[in-house]
Amino acid sequence: MPDVAPAPSSRFRFGVVILAAGASSRMGTPKQLLELEGKTLLTRTIEAALASTAWPVVVVLGANAEKIRATISRLPVLVAENPAWSEGMAASIRTGVTTLQQFSRSLDAGIFALCDQPAFSADTIARLIDTQRQSGRGIVASHYSGRNGAPALFLREHFPGLAALTGEEGARAMLNGDPAHVAAVELPALATDLDTPEDYAAAKAAR
Repeated sequence: MPDVAPAPSSRFRFGVVILAAGASSRMGTPKQLLELEGKTLLTRTIEAALASTAWPVVVVLGANAEKIRATISRLPVLVAENPAWSEGMAASIRTGVTTLQQFSRSLDAGIFALCDQPAFSADTIARLIDTQRQSGRGIVASHYSGRNGAPALFLREHFPGLAALTGEEGARAMLNGDPAHVAAVELPALATDLDTPEDYAAAKAAR
């Protein structure tokens, strides 16, 4: 079935899913709670999503869920816990898709984002949506470091495919699949993600 974009005159309804369930094993401490410019990485990501027209904003937690949940309790987000977080990214994507569908069956799309990309912003979201409007593609990915990645937008017809994902790689194959279905947005700043103490030190030094 071809991808079908919502009519241009309609209000584009989408949610943002922030994938924040990992154990941060390479960092050695929950990176969701590391601070940049006085705010945790997770709070920064949530506030960027809330500054867009997204509704709802879903935060998927797993490892260290209780500790992390306490730090975002005052923010207007839906928190979904992924009990299978150790499986890898796909389990968190499945949790996020389920939460979006339970919230509303009439969402046009979902944007899936990570919590460790300091350059993520409301403008990032706007560029993904603008590209979807212009291209009509069912998937719109950020492009950096030579390939497509997160954050990425998926129209609703791709939710079943997301819900069927398994393993550590998440939606990588979908994002780098048939270009007839995938549009890319050049967002080189998103290549900076924080996986190690060295990454974090460099990010702090750059501010």
